[in-house]
Amino acid sequence: MAVKIRLKRMGAKKRPFYRVVVADSRMPRDGRFIEEIGYYNPLTDPIEVKINEEKAADWLKKGAIPTDTVKYLFKNIGILADKKTVNQQSESQQSENEA
Repeated sequence: MAVKIRLKRMGAKKRPFYRVVVADSRMPRDGRFIEEIGYYNPLTDPIEVKINEEKAADWLKKGAIPTDTVKYLFKNIGILADKKTVNQQSESQQSENEA
């Protein structure tokens, strides 16, 4: 079973509001889900994002794959690290170990 972390659209017409959910990839976008881990409101200024970091990290460890939008949100919050940042940190740690 492929599990994805994705957005579930809610709200009225032309007024989107999203919940960040963990769902089986075979289920429809707004269909059945396993667990709700947060929400995302793009209409407020500034954009409102609230995600339970512990649950998100737990699902990522279990192998859940975030969609592109959710991956972007996770990077902004700090749940996922950028590849550049990870590479720079690993290079700096290696240089410290050699010295």
